[in-house]
Amino acid sequence: MKSEFSFQNLKYDMSASLVVFLVALPLCLGLGLASTGRTDLVFSGIIAGIIGGIIVGGLSGSSLGVSGPAAGLVVIVLGAINTLGSFEALLMAVVLGGAIQLLAGFLRAGIIAYYFPSSVIKGMLAAIGLTLILKEIPHALGYDKDFVGDFAFTQADSHNTFSEIYYAIRFNAPGAILISIVSLALLILFERPFMRKLGLFRFLPGALFVVLAGIILNATMSSINPAWILQDDHLVQLPIAASAGEFISFFRLPDFGALSNPQVYITGLTLAIVASVETLLCVDATDKLDPYKRNTPTNRELKAQGIGNMISGMIGGLPITQVIVRSSANIGAGGRSKMATMLHGVILLLSAIFIPRFLNLIPLASLAAILLMVGYKLSKISLYRTMYKLGWEQFVPFVITVAAILATDLLKGIAIGMVFAIFFILRKNYRHAYHYVTEKNHDGEVIKIRLSEEVTFLNKASIQLSLDDLPENSKVIIDGSHSVAIDHDVLEIIQDFKMQTAPNRNIKVETIGIRDVELSSH
Repeated sequence: MKSEFSFQNLKYDMSASLVVFLVALPLCLGLGLASTGRTDLVFSGIIAGIIGGIIVGGLSGSSLGVSGPAAGLVVIVLGAINTLGSFEALLMAVVLGGAIQLLAGFLRAGIIAYYFPSSVIKGMLAAIGLTLILKEIPHALGYDKDFVGDFAFTQADSHNTFSEIYYAIRFNAPGAILISIVSLALLILFERPFMRKLGLFRFLPGALFVVLAGIILNATMSSINPAWILQDDHLVQLPIAASAGEFISFFRLPDFGALSNPQVYITGLTLAIVASVETLLCVDATDKLDPYKRNTPTNRELKAQGIGNMISGMIGGLPITQVIVRSSANIGAGGRSKMATMLHGVILLLSAIFIPRFLNLIPLASLAAILLMVGYKLSKISLYRTMYKLGWEQFVPFVITVAAILATDLLKGIAIGMVFAIFFILRKNYRHAYHYVTEKNHDGEVIKIRLSEEVTFLNKASIQLSLDDLPENSKVIIDGSHSVAIDHDVLEIIQDFKMQTAPNRNIKVETIGIRDVELSSH
């Protein structure tokens, strides 16, 4: 399976691009509104989605990763606009952040991606799946007080993830519930094997029929119950330009005069760091979901993200990262190459220009059903079973990551999960620094300590305790012949024990494959 353009897979990528477009559209609009706090700047999210699809998608080495505006940057962007004083000054910071990412790619900083434990990455995927389900339930019930794409526990409307569901049940919209039920039924139907055998439905995604069904259902709601008709904030709200000039006005230039403000550089650096970390996390997660098990070159990804952010900032777009929701939707819809990512960006652009009025007929309940299915696929029960079978060292960091992301947000949750994963790694290192066994030979009982392949300063304490516990008048062999590397701190402990402690306790020490070191004076 080739990772670059493949016209052989175009029919699959076309189908997947439509699904990604339908997932990306409400997210781009929601994040555009949430990040700026202004309805006149909501198009900034669409710009970021277009650039993330066409530009980043084309430059990236990721076959299935999809980039665009991200929920993890909302608080930073909103705070930066208030600090810098204008949206145009923020755009300048986005350009600078992109330049820093580009430089980081050339400096090979992408290697950071390989230091995220698998248990944490899988926990992130499961948590995002659960978050999607919990966050989309209110929209499926017709309670659209919060923007689509808010993944934080404490929400913009002052509710939290669970209280929002409570209010959604109390103040539901029957029309939205009907559309959601029909939409979910269609999505489940399209997942059945026999549907894929039918020519018409083999390559047209179920999500497309869900949206069409939602529009038709809402249009005919007057004959069912006029009070059930969905309007205004229950529908997609893409800005509509009355002329070409007005459409061009949706794009904005950065304020180059803001370069004299030191806060712009601080904001640019902050955006670069957070966007890069979130991108690298998503790259790792997307590669794990890729059915063809392709690996994304992370340094190239940082360069692509950097160029994308520079262009997005130059024309009025939000900062960009690779995002797992759109990437997993791409994978679930059968995308095979980066063509799907680029095509979704093209569809976003053409739709914003030519059919915004039609898009504004789409009920958010229909799109919520699509996102509910994406969430279910990311957080299947089988994933929890698999992680449990791997043992506590994998399961505990996994569960902690899931709980932490649900209770906070993506980056904070990942940080908490990393702490627990590192604890288990250190614990394992502590316990498996060596193999301790008592053997019998012609000299009587001999204690043999065989050091592991890698012995670092993290093993210093456990080795010291074992040497201290050796019985007096015994014989011990410390074997380092199988070790590739032994930290100087450990060598110093062994040397100190051999030359000073052991003679005082009448312990005979023989070392194999362990070089002598000069003891530091005290």
